[in-house]
Amino acid sequence: MAEAERIIGTPDTPGAAGAEPEPSGGNAGQPASGESPGADGTAAQADGQRPRGRRRIAVLFTVAAFAYAVDLISKMIVVAKLEHHQPIEIVGDWLRFEAIRNAGAAFGVGEAFTVIFTVIAASVIVVIARLARKLYSLPWAIALGLLLGGALGNLTDRIFRAPGVFEGAVVDFIAPKHFAVFNLADSAIVCGGILIVLLSFKGLDPDGTVHKD
Repeated sequence: MAEAERIIGTPDTPGAAGAEPEPSGGNAGQPASGESPGADGTAAQADGQRPRGRRRIAVLFTVAAFAYAVDLISKMIVVAKLEHHQPIEIVGDWLRFEAIRNAGAAFGVGEAFTVIFTVIAASVIVVIARLARKLYSLPWAIALGLLLGGALGNLTDRIFRAPGVFEGAVVDFIAPKHFAVFNLADSAIVCGGILIVLLSFKGLDPDGTVHKD
C-alpha cells in the first residue's frame, strides 16, 4: 500500500497528477512574443506601429513666437536708432551694425523678385502650419519653429514696409566683413534649415519615427 501511495503521489506533491505546470523560463508577466516596450512604457506591436507621445505644436509655436518677437524688436530699434546714421563697429571692421533696406531674398539675393519671395514665404508658413498636425518630434518642432518665426519676420517687412504691400524692403543690419548684410530672421531660417538637414541625415521624421533609408 505504501508503495502505491508513493507512485500515485499526493496533490501537494510536485509532479502529482492534476497539478498545474509552472511556466518555464521565468517569463511570467512579460510581454508576449512579437511585442517590445515602447518609449512611453507601452508595448509596441510587431508590425512596427509606434506608440506616439504628445504633439509638439506648443513647442513649434513657442519657438516661432520667440524668433519672430526678437526679429521684430531688433528691426524696430535699428530703424529708430541706426537708420540714416553711421554704422556701429562691434568687432573692429570685422562685424558692424549697418541699417539697409533689402528688396531681395535673404542676404540680398534677387532684388527684382520681391513679390515672388513674398509668395514663397507665405507658402512656407502654410506648409509648416499643416505639418504641425503630425508633429511629434521635439528637434523637428524647434527647427520648424525657427523657420516659421524667420519667415513671419521677413514677411511682415514685405507687407508693411515701403514701397508697398507685398513689395516692402526687409530691414537688414548685421554686416560681417566680406559677407552679405542680414538680419535675425535670416539667421533663424538658416539655423532651422541646417537642423532639418541634420535630422534628415539621421533618419528622424517629423512624426518621431526613425528610418534607415
